[in-house]
Amino acid sequence: MEALRPFYSSYFSVALSPSGSAVRRRDAVLAEAGFPIHRHGNYECLRPMGCVLKKNKKRRSLLFKETDDPGNVEVYIPSAADDAGTATETFTTIELDEKESSEDKKLHTIVQRIIIFVTSEAAPYSKTGGLADVCGSLPIALAVRGHRVMVVSPRYLNGVSDKKYAASFDTGVRIKVPCFGDQPEVGFFHEYRAGVDWVFVDHPSYHRPGNPYGDENGAFGDNQFRFTILCHAACEAPLVLPLGGYTYGQNCFFLVNDWHAGLVPLLLAAKYRPHGVYKDARSILVIHNLAHQGVEPAATYHKLGLPPDWYGAVEWVFPTWARTHALDKGETVNILKGAIVTVDRIVTVSQGYAWEITTGEGGCGLQDLLSNRKSVLNGITNGIDIDEWDPTSDKHIPFHYSIDNLSGKAKCKAALQKELCFAIRSECPVIGFIGRLDYQKGTDLIMMAIPELLQHDIQFVMLGSGDRQTENWMRSTESNYKEKFRGWVGFNIPVSHRITAGCDMLLMPSRFEPCGLNQLYAMRYATVPVVHKTGGLRDTVENFDPFAENGNGRGTGWAFSPLTKESMLTALRLAITTFRKHKASWEGLMKRGMSRDSTWDNAALKYEQVFEWALMDPPYVK
Repeated sequence: MEALRPFYSSYFSVALSPSGSAVRRRDAVLAEAGFPIHRHGNYECLRPMGCVLKKNKKRRSLLFKETDDPGNVEVYIPSAADDAGTATETFTTIELDEKESSEDKKLHTIVQRIIIFVTSEAAPYSKTGGLADVCGSLPIALAVRGHRVMVVSPRYLNGVSDKKYAASFDTGVRIKVPCFGDQPEVGFFHEYRAGVDWVFVDHPSYHRPGNPYGDENGAFGDNQFRFTILCHAACEAPLVLPLGGYTYGQNCFFLVNDWHAGLVPLLLAAKYRPHGVYKDARSILVIHNLAHQGVEPAATYHKLGLPPDWYGAVEWVFPTWARTHALDKGETVNILKGAIVTVDRIVTVSQGYAWEITTGEGGCGLQDLLSNRKSVLNGITNGIDIDEWDPTSDKHIPFHYSIDNLSGKAKCKAALQKELCFAIRSECPVIGFIGRLDYQKGTDLIMMAIPELLQHDIQFVMLGSGDRQTENWMRSTESNYKEKFRGWVGFNIPVSHRITAGCDMLLMPSRFEPCGLNQLYAMRYATVPVVHKTGGLRDTVENFDPFAENGNGRGTGWAFSPLTKESMLTALRLAITTFRKHKASWEGLMKRGMSRDSTWDNAALKYEQVFEWALMDPPYVK
């Protein structure tokens, strides 16, 4: 099939169960046309279908037309005459044994799009947080739905030859990037995986040890340079890389993620469209964390590779109170601000966060600008990788369980208590925290509340790294409360899975949370979240109401507000009381959380709607 990719003209795609009617329809059509049936992981996919003539390589496609009987489909199937190199046309009707469900129909892709993700990190190749999870999963979900998708990110080698890129190969394509008063040369590596073209920009600045943004000494001083060349390379990649035999071309959608990719819409408008290139392309900014904006001194503008008259797009002046000294004029360039004013659409990773960034509390200085662009601002809640986070098959947990049989959950709890050297007591609630140890995550609130909280008969475990003072506090608290508290300094993926599966509750007192993934993981593992009512936590955790639904209860956890120690302790006490005294209500909480749909399919469907909206207006031109 890889050899036929240059000749595809139509893509049909669904993500369904193997027994779905649309999948059986696909299989029947392929069998009738003489094409093989492909399986991809846990998904059944309608793969791109086409017929290539042997003589002149003309292209033909399978064309679908519904008949009067909704259980049948009429299919145009071309056939090639080997000698003449011409095609004859035949029609056939495929009999189906049942009607396609409305849910199946919703998952059909109507129009194929060409989509370019530009990101500073993408799992499993590079990861520091939720951005990598989004850019590692959403492209696959869109490819499954029939779109042609490329992900462009740096090739980080961490000082050595990183094995995560072992399957990628050097394309041999080299380009010179006009920025920073020079023309640094970058290369491109490529891997085709899960229906997505993963493109890695190669430059020596990405090879040093550390994470994508810095090392133990802090942020890298040349991050503006590193991500400027990423943006320039991402704009060139669709034009110069013959992936699968042909380039992506100009009519595409750029999904630029956070400030690291924020120069892309500026380059499209300032560098390409004036010369007739990318004149029909669209750009969509995905904001994962507004607090990081790519702010640098105004004197660095000429290094970005933008025309002089475009300075106003990125100009940013700090208010007087935020300046460092009396002679500081506060003049800077703000790359994220430039992206906000030039993109066609703006998306945040939850509906709650889309509202919060237009307020003074959550706008990080950009609230007025974002309020002015509210008509093109939407929030789409992230999904999760339901293959990696699946309690029925998770390789990191000792026992498996499902919504129909929760006995393995209790065994996972006992195993976690044993691993942490807690007393193995099923009646004692285990509360967990997983995340970075910093001010945003509300760890200072936990530190204030722990002495009072541990007066209850509970067990508490924290996993995370970050602020040194908080790390030291975790160690000292463990020594003072040996029977009730454990602090695991660092981050360990298998341990995070075991804590998620073994805890009864997960605490997330974040000051702001654009989306949040841990509460989604927790609900999938029948662990009840107790969260601050903010951003994506507000959207995804429904507050428990024991009297709703004729006394059967409604909700998946507790969302407290305001963000105070007293409010958090009140929510935790309610959760502890419900766990001890109302077992039926607690089981309902667990099962409602497990039944919540957190797949990427729903998010992909909403992104397709944003693509349609982006085409309603012409692209930005100065």
